[in-house]
Amino acid sequence: MRKFLLVLVLLAGWGSLHSQSPISQTPVKPTCILVNLTVKPEMRSKVAPVMQQEVMDTVQAYLDGKILQWYSRADGTGVVFLLNATSVDEAKGIMGALPLDKAGLVDLQFTPLAPLQPLKRLLGSRQ
Repeated sequence: MRKFLLVLVLLAGWGSLHSQSPISQTPVKPTCILVNLTVKPEMRSKVAPVMQQEVMDTVQAYLDGKILQWYSRADGTGVVFLLNATSVDEAKGIMGALPLDKAGLVDLQFTPLAPLQPLKRLLGSRQ
């Protein structure tokens, strides 16, 4: 319970920890990339003919270990992927191989993700 409370305190104080902590000063290498895919409004009518191949290629990318998870957005505006990639360039390569992106029908936003660095404080001197 104490560690759980400590985690909550660390997370709640992220802003002050981020500006003062030497832990946060060290560059952190991304471990995966979050991709938000939305169809360009002017391209909606062109999506349907591409979807069968898009689904097949997306499943293959998942089976190849390139896609870790994917979800439909609950608001119906697109799809979110969690990619097994350590750079935005690598993620762009994965997404660029899919038919919707190849055809220029979608907008993609890439967000590098990394382990939560303030959790290192839980380890104390064991870092």
